Amino acid sequence: MTGHVRPPSPERSAEVRRRFAEEARSERPDLATLCLLLGAEADGTLHEAGLDAAQVELDRLAGELPFRPGSPRAWAVALRDLLGERYGFHGVAADYQRLESSLLHEVLRRRRGLPIMLSVVWLEVARRAGAPVYGVALPGHFVVGFGPEEERVLADPFDGGRVLGGGDAEVLVAGATGAGLRPSMLEPAAPLEVVARVLNNIRAWAAGRPEESAVGLWAIELALLLPAHAARLRYERARLLVGRGEFSAGAGELEAYAEVVGAVDEEVAEEVRGEARAARAMLN
Repeated sequence: MTGHVRPPSPERSAEVRRRFAEEARSERPDLATLCLLLGAEADGTLHEAGLDAAQVELDRLAGELPFRPGSPRAWAVALRDLLGERYGFHGVAADYQRLESSLLHEVLRRRRGLPIMLSVVWLEVARRAGAPVYGVALPGHFVVGFGPEEERVLADPFDGGRVLGGGDAEVLVAGATGAGLRPSMLEPAAPLEVVARVLNNIRAWAAGRPEESAVGLWAIELALLLPAHAARLRYERARLLVGRGEFSAGAGELEAYAEVVGAVDEEVAEEVRGEARAARAMLN
């Protein structure tokens, strides 16, 4: 799924973004809802019936867990047997090149995706079944955890839900970063942190494909709707607008960002103002 997919109409996009912002700012943001709304921003063919069908599919999969396991390990094994082995949810290296690997409705359809989006499937199915489950945002590779810290069991949905043994998490982190595993890396990831990371992945995917700048733009704009976001996203959005030939809008964003940065670093702010002037000069 690349630029061949029809984006939503401006009216639909505005409605999707309104609901996304509302959900993100709610008391208990719902991970599946946020990921599906993100998908509706990517794919103009995903309407209300498709959003509902994806939620129903998650419910159905949860209903197929054969029993209510006791231990964290039993939960991990039950999810692996159902999702990884019976239904074949897993990932391969080629999935990193596809936008749909980051879209929940497509991952449910294809049963393939990035580690983080396969983990969302595991999380949502397990949560619906009453499991003590949470996401674990290891650097470079997202996994799921079951149970309290002293009994924690990790599973890797990208590898079909393989239950990780003693040193497996260390190997994953070392492979991604070359660094060691720190206990803080195993902290449960909140729904908004998961969504922010999904949007980061989409921005990175689009950044390597100049023809997909529209995808990069909506990924930034959704990230800006999250209650906590880096101010630098404003700068990234401005640069993208300029790159797309929207010089006036981009210059305005650069000037607004310079105002924010000027409070802490006047030198950087002046560089950004220079970029804004250069963008405006392109209008002549």
